[in-house]
Amino acid sequence: MLLLLACRNDVMVVPPMEIETGDVQTIDEYVGMYVLCEGNMGSNKATLDYLDLQTGVYSRNIYPSRNPSAVMQLGDVGNDAKIYGSRLWLVINCSNKVEVTDAASTVSLGHVDIPNCRFVAFHEGYAYVSSYVGKVGGASVIGSVYKVDTLSLKVVGQVEVGYQPDELAVAGDCLYVANSGGYNVLQGLDYDNRVSVIDLKTFQVIKHIEVAPNLFRLRTDRQGRLWVASRGDYMTWPSRLYLLQNDAVTDSIDTPVSDMAFRGDSLVFYGSQTDVFTGKITVGYGIIDIGSRQIISRQLMEDPSVIETPYGIMVHPQTGDVYVMDATNYVSSGRLFCFDTNGRLKWQTWTGDIPGHAVFLRKLRK
Repeated sequence: MLLLLACRNDVMVVPPMEIETGDVQTIDEYVGMYVLCEGNMGSNKATLDYLDLQTGVYSRNIYPSRNPSAVMQLGDVGNDAKIYGSRLWLVINCSNKVEVTDAASTVSLGHVDIPNCRFVAFHEGYAYVSSYVGKVGGASVIGSVYKVDTLSLKVVGQVEVGYQPDELAVAGDCLYVANSGGYNVLQGLDYDNRVSVIDLKTFQVIKHIEVAPNLFRLRTDRQGRLWVASRGDYMTWPSRLYLLQNDAVTDSIDTPVSDMAFRGDSLVFYGSQTDVFTGKITVGYGIIDIGSRQIISRQLMEDPSVIETPYGIMVHPQTGDVYVMDATNYVSSGRLFCFDTNGRLKWQTWTGDIPGHAVFLRKLRK
């Protein structure tokens, strides 16, 4: 044990800790929430936290204790977290892998090697992982989506999409992929502006939908409509949210959206916009009625000033509570805030470094 601890001292950067939030819930459909903290690139500081919704206890950095033989812990830059069936899938970008664990215990079941992997979606027994393919910060190459068998954890297919694909979502029998083209700009080229459409039956790209430059977030609402957020080009094209129906842009909302989550027929969001000339960063919050496509509120919480650097947002599927992840200064512990449906702060707690991705754990049925 002493030898093992000695080997791990150089990577034990976020100490495990249990914090009482006081938020004990009697609803038993969702028993917990995992929070994946990115950690700084190159520092191997990705960590996994867990909020027990039945006890109100928030536990930091649980992966090492559940997987004591994993010398390098979780890896470098946690980029997405999803649960499919009884398994938790964690996309670890700079470690070029997707870590798969048991959803209840977080004991590792294995991993899938995928270069510069970004986000994951699921459909009928397969995981679909977006990948920049090229090295981090390297030459811009056409990205891909990898198809993974969720039982064997084997890659069974790969299809090229656009440049630097990010979020992806299933709607009907198709997979939609938001392409950013972020590496293009480093080489004096234009951002990508397309959503790629993959036929899941053939696993082939059947079309590209032109939307706006530098696409990032892509989500489906409960009616199967697609919402895709563009960061814009930071110069002449502003950050906006777009609605896609029948494979075409049918509406847009003139507001920056950095992350979003659905609450019934509403979309809650935060948006960060940077003025490249002054360096000033403007952050806003709001609620959009997805039926009328109107912003019905610019106030998501009573006092947004408590949040230093919003980096992710989630909504409890039953209570409607809003969880905002705060990266603070990007180099030390982040924070997680919980607000009720009226925007009142219920509690806050410290997290690992740069919390940005979360997923709720359902009560497992026997």
